[in-house]
Amino acid sequence: MKKQNVRTISLIVCTFTYLLVGAAVFDSLESETEKRRWEALQAVEDMIIRKYNISLEDFKVMETVVLKSEPHKAGQQWKFTGAFYYATTVLTTIGYGHSTPSTIGGKLFTMCYAIVGIPLGLVMFQSIGERVNRLSSYVIQAVRKSLRCKRTAASEVDLICVVTTLSSLTIAGGAAAFSRYEGWSYFDSVYYCFITLTTIGFGDMVALQKDNALNNKPQYVMFSLIFILFGLAIVAASLNLLVLRFVTMNTEDERRDEAQAMQALQVAVKLEGDVITANGSILSGYEGREVTSNSSESTTSMCSCSCARFSANRHKKHQFKARRSPSHIRHLLPEIVPMQDLSYDTHSVYTDGLDIVDTSSVSPSKPHRQLLKRNVSLLSFRI
Repeated sequence: MKKQNVRTISLIVCTFTYLLVGAAVFDSLESETEKRRWEALQAVEDMIIRKYNISLEDFKVMETVVLKSEPHKAGQQWKFTGAFYYATTVLTTIGYGHSTPSTIGGKLFTMCYAIVGIPLGLVMFQSIGERVNRLSSYVIQAVRKSLRCKRTAASEVDLICVVTTLSSLTIAGGAAAFSRYEGWSYFDSVYYCFITLTTIGFGDMVALQKDNALNNKPQYVMFSLIFILFGLAIVAASLNLLVLRFVTMNTEDERRDEAQAMQALQVAVKLEGDVITANGSILSGYEGREVTSNSSESTTSMCSCSCARFSANRHKKHQFKARRSPSHIRHLLPEIVPMQDLSYDTHSVYTDGLDIVDTSSVSPSKPHRQLLKRNVSLLSFRI
């Protein structure tokens, strides 16, 4: 099995195992708290119904009014500032869910807008991430040259350390600002920054949703948008170094296999035009010619390491013409087999640029042929 296939299967198994482990951990951490909260809310609901003597239907109506009015307490969401904030969450795939279109036209335009905007945003952040990595490598080289280090080139480990530091500083700085403006705890602010910059976007905590901040605090709105865009660029730089490295492994393995095949092909082409005799010798300088097999019962064909394919079923006559193009054997690799372990017909067979003939048909006494014998112990065959 190819290494690429093994890696793909391993990734699938690891991913599903990771999902199962995560589900078990979240179950143990959150299920008990969820149950207690539901019981507490149910007790409050029963208390309100008994206290004010209202029906269950009236309570459901009040509950619906409260839920529907909650988003409007943050101020107008669809003026230009709020609409720009919403467009940013769509393009960056964050998708908080705090404001969603309610009209058919808005929903239709959101789908069309996302089809074009999401690829555009991904390409932009990817390009910015590459520039950040290039700038980081220049800075590392300049620092090492100033310190007169022997090795000045920036490695992947160095770039990963730099990008990780930038990401940590971005989250830490953004968390401090959001904690001040939103009134959150610092840990909750760090959680919000991480969920935002990784484009998870649960929507349980969303900035710019208090005191009509979208319309009354333009500086805070500008800071939030810059934080999102700059932070996503840093995350894209991390993806260039981490995720894409694993994604391109399959391509690198395929290129390595192709290079090995081409190297084997180059070695095989050097033998083209030689004569491999039945006793295992190679006669150099012998030009290929058509040779007809003397045995009609032979059903097995052998070829040298130039690996030309031919089949007796496709040709009723045992007569073949040489084809010297190496493009027909690029997919074949030489397979070394000891010659003494093989039993084969000693009658002559003509292959792709190589003649395998019986030694009895070659007379070394004739001066015009002047064939030089090179004995070999191992030959490459393919049946």
